[in-house]
Amino acid sequence: MNSLVKSVKLGFILKSSSPVLSSVRSAGHWNKDFRPGDYPKTEEERIAAARKYNVHIKEYKPYPDDGTGNGDYPLLPLEGVDLRDPFYPWDNPELKRNFEEPIHEDFDLIRDDRWDAGRTFLKPVWHLWLQTIGCLGGLAILFYGGEQIRMFLAVTPPQLYKEGKVYYTFEPATNE
Repeated sequence: MNSLVKSVKLGFILKSSSPVLSSVRSAGHWNKDFRPGDYPKTEEERIAAARKYNVHIKEYKPYPDDGTGNGDYPLLPLEGVDLRDPFYPWDNPELKRNFEEPIHEDFDLIRDDRWDAGRTFLKPVWHLWLQTIGCLGGLAILFYGGEQIRMFLAVTPPQLYKEGKVYYTFEPATNE
């Protein structure tokens, strides 16, 4: 009887704290929360949008209202992840960003393992192109030039068995 009561209590506990129900109850941080609102037309709407995206009111500037659907989303600078301080205690150090920090519209293009908008090269770009074209051109010349000059390994004629011809023997060589 005791085991029956315990199993009923356990079933009630598991049913009331189901992970599916608890995740549905907290409806925050869904994609509907991140959808931009309408373009702010008044100063109060600008202040509300700046608070929504955790941006200072003086730094908040929405995308232009040109029909692209960005609404009140803040126009953030195109800054690559490599330009951010690596020693700052980020909430998410892999992406170098903090919790609830708005991300750029093109964040999928400027992540750490992709294109970096602020990258500077050690050499000018024309110099890098010249090096690439020079290496590929040199390899092409070597390849096509080597096709014109045929080289083969020196080989002897095959030693096929013929009647009466001795190719090798186990007797000592004679000086003749």
